Amino acid sequence: MAATRFALIIFAASLFLMLPDCCSGSFIGICYGRNADDLPTPDKVAQLVQLHKIKYVRIYDSNIQVLKAFANTPVELMVGVPNSDLLSLSQFQSNADTWLRNSILPYYPATKITYITVGAEVTESPHNASMFVVPAMTNVLTALKKVGLHKKIRVSSTHSLGVLSRSFPPSAGAFNSSHAYFLKPMLEFLAENQSPFMIDMYPYYAYRDSPKKVPLDYALFEASSEVIDPNTGLLYTSMFDAQIDAIYFALTALNFRTIKIMVTETGWPSKGSPKETAATPDNAQRYNANLIRHVINNTGTPAKPGQELDVYIFSLFNENRKPGLESERNWGLFYPDQTSVYNLDFTGRGAVDMTTSANITRSNGTTWCIASSKASQMDLQNAVDWACGPGNVDCTAIQPSQPCYEPDNLVSHASYAFNSYYQQNGASDVACSFGGTGVKVDKDPSYDNCIYMRAGGNNKTVTGNTTAMSSTSSTAHKGSSSLIYGFVLVTSLSILLNIQRY
Repeated sequence: MAATRFALIIFAASLFLMLPDCCSGSFIGICYGRNADDLPTPDKVAQLVQLHKIKYVRIYDSNIQVLKAFANTPVELMVGVPNSDLLSLSQFQSNADTWLRNSILPYYPATKITYITVGAEVTESPHNASMFVVPAMTNVLTALKKVGLHKKIRVSSTHSLGVLSRSFPPSAGAFNSSHAYFLKPMLEFLAENQSPFMIDMYPYYAYRDSPKKVPLDYALFEASSEVIDPNTGLLYTSMFDAQIDAIYFALTALNFRTIKIMVTETGWPSKGSPKETAATPDNAQRYNANLIRHVINNTGTPAKPGQELDVYIFSLFNENRKPGLESERNWGLFYPDQTSVYNLDFTGRGAVDMTTSANITRSNGTTWCIASSKASQMDLQNAVDWACGPGNVDCTAIQPSQPCYEPDNLVSHASYAFNSYYQQNGASDVACSFGGTGVKVDKDPSYDNCIYMRAGGNNKTVTGNTTAMSSTSSTAHKGSSSLIYGFVLVTSLSILLNIQRY
C-alpha cells in the first residue's frame, strides 16, 4: 500500500507541475520608441510600465540606460539591431560576437531579454539593406550559441505588410517576388530555429488611404457585417484578422506551415492632420481595447481559430520628433508627462470584462448581470455549473457552434448564464450575487448574434437544436485549456486528499 500511495503522490504532483506550461496564452506587449526630446528617463519608464502591468516591451536598439532600467523587473524585452548595423554584423562573425558581448551579456539575465530583432522593415528602408539581414541574423545566432543562449533568446527580423504582393482575399496572400532572394533563406532560418515571423501592420493606414473601400468599423474590430473570402468561404469581421491570415496563406504557399506569426507593431493614432479624420482618441481606444480583448481571449483568426498570437502595440509615448503627418507623432498611449492619452487595461481583465467594451450601448432603467473579471476560475466554474443546472438556466447558447460560444472563455460564458438567471428571477441584487462573482451593469452586454435577456423579456438568441448544458457536463467550456487544467487541478487535489483511504 505504501508503494501505491507514493506512486499516486508522484502522479498528482506531476499534474501540478504540468499546469504552468500548459496554460500559457497570447500576450500583449508595448513598443517603447524614443524618437522624442521630452520623454521621461528610462527608470521612470520602467516604473510606468510595471504600474500598468505591462510585461512585454519592444525597444529598437540596445540602449544601455534602458537595459539597466529594466534590470530585476518581470518585464521581458525585445531588443533591436538597427538597420545601420546590419552591414557590420553580416560581414564578420567577430563583429556579432563583440556586439553581443558589449550590448547584451553585461545586462543579461538581470534584464530579461527574450528576442533580438535583426533589422526592422528593411524593404521599406531608403537604403535597402535586405541582402545583409540573413547573414547578420546567422552571425548573431552563432554568437548566442557560443554562450549557450540560443534557446533562451530568439532571433528574427521585423517586416512591413509591404512584403506581401497581395493580401486580399486572405487565401490569395502571397509574398512579393522581388523580395524572394532574402525572404526564402530567412523563412528557412525561422523554421529551423523556431523563431516567429514578425510583422508590423496597421489597419489604420488601409482605412485612411481608402475610406470608401474599407469601412471604419471593419478596421476597428467592430464590423456589423462580414467579409467573405470567396476561395475558402471564411468570414472576416476585422481587417486585422484578414491581414494575419493573408500572411498565414503566404507562408503556406511556400510550404512554411510551422512558422508562427508575431505582430511587432500595430495601433491607432489619437490625433492627425485635418484630413486624418479617423485619428481620434475614441477610435484609438476602441481599436486597442478591442485588439487586447481579441488577443487575450486567444480568439485566433478564421483560418487559425484559437491560434496563439503575440502582439505589441505601438506605441508607449507620443514621439514629437517623428517626421511626416501629424498622426506620426501621436501613436502613444501616454503623454511625455506619463498621463494617459486614453484609458486602456493591458492585463486583459478590462478587455474581456464587458463593462468596458467599446461597442456596448447604455439602456436607461435596464440592468444586466455579468461575471466579474476578478473572480477566480474555480468560483466562476462552480457558479456556472449551478446556474446551468439547479438554477434552471438554458445554457444552450454557450455551447460550441452556438451564438454565445465565442469568445470561448469562462468570463464570457459565465456572464451569459448569470444574466439569464438574474433576469428570470426578478433582476434583484440577490439574483446577481453568485457568491460575489456577479456584477450588475447598466450597459447591454449583447454582441453580434448573442442577445442577452432583459428584465421581463425572453432570451432572443437563436440557437441550434442542441440540449441545454447540464450542471455536471460543462460542455460549453471543453474548448478552454484553462478549464481542462482546472479539472486536472481539482482531480489532483482529490487524489491527494483521498490517498489515506488506501
